[in-house]
Amino acid sequence: MPGAVIIGTGPGIGQAVARRFAREGMAITLISRGEQTLRAVAAGLAPYDVPIATLQADSTDRVALDAALDQAVDEYGVPEVAVYNAALVRADKLGELSVRDHMEAWTVNVVGALNAAARLVPAMAARGSGTFLVTGGMPEPKPEYVSLSLGKAGVRTLIALLDQQYGSSGVHAASVTVDGPVAPGTDFDPDDIAERYWHLHTQPRHLWDREALHDGDDTQPQHIA
Repeated sequence: MPGAVIIGTGPGIGQAVARRFAREGMAITLISRGEQTLRAVAAGLAPYDVPIATLQADSTDRVALDAALDQAVDEYGVPEVAVYNAALVRADKLGELSVRDHMEAWTVNVVGALNAAARLVPAMAARGSGTFLVTGGMPEPKPEYVSLSLGKAGVRTLIALLDQQYGSSGVHAASVTVDGPVAPGTDFDPDDIAERYWHLHTQPRHLWDREALHDGDDTQPQHIA
C-alpha cells in the first residue's frame, strides 16, 4: 500500500501535510528525531483510520535516514509521495557563523533532502511515477538570514537537478516556498499550506510546477514553473 513519507514531522507544516495525505486514505510514514513528536503527530492522525508508521531518524545522519526509508519501503512499498520538511531556521548575518555552523545548516536544509531523494527517487523512477517535495522558503534572499537563504537556494537547485534526471521517468520534483511565519488561524495556517503539497502531488504531468509559492495572498498566482 504505497503512501506518503513525511521527513520532519513537527507540529506545524509536517503534521498538517501528514493530515492532508491521510485524508486521502494514504498510508503515512512519519520520520523525525523525537519520539514524543512522532507520538503526538501519529495520535492526531488516528481519526483518518489509515496505516501509520513512526520511525526515529535524524535527517543529518545518512545511515539512520537510509535505514528509516528502507523500513518505510519494506512496510508499505515505494511511496507515492515523499516530503522533506526538516529545516534549521535561524537568524544570522554575513560572517557571523562559524564554518561548522554553516555546514550544520547546509546539512539539515539541503544535504538531508538530497540523501532522501537519492534513496527514494530512483525507485520511483523505476516504477514510472512518484512525487518528491521539499519545504522551501525565502523567495528572495535576506541579509539577516544568510545560512537559510543559501539553503533555500540549494533546495531550488536540487529540485532542478531531480527534474532534469528523473522528470522524464515520471517523478515530479518540486518545492513549496512559504513566505511568512507559519501559525494557525493566519494567512500562513499550516492546513492551508498543506494544500499546496497536495496540489503539486496531483498536478497533471503536462502542468507540473517546480515550485509552489504560499505568500498568504490567494488572489495572486501561486505557482512558479
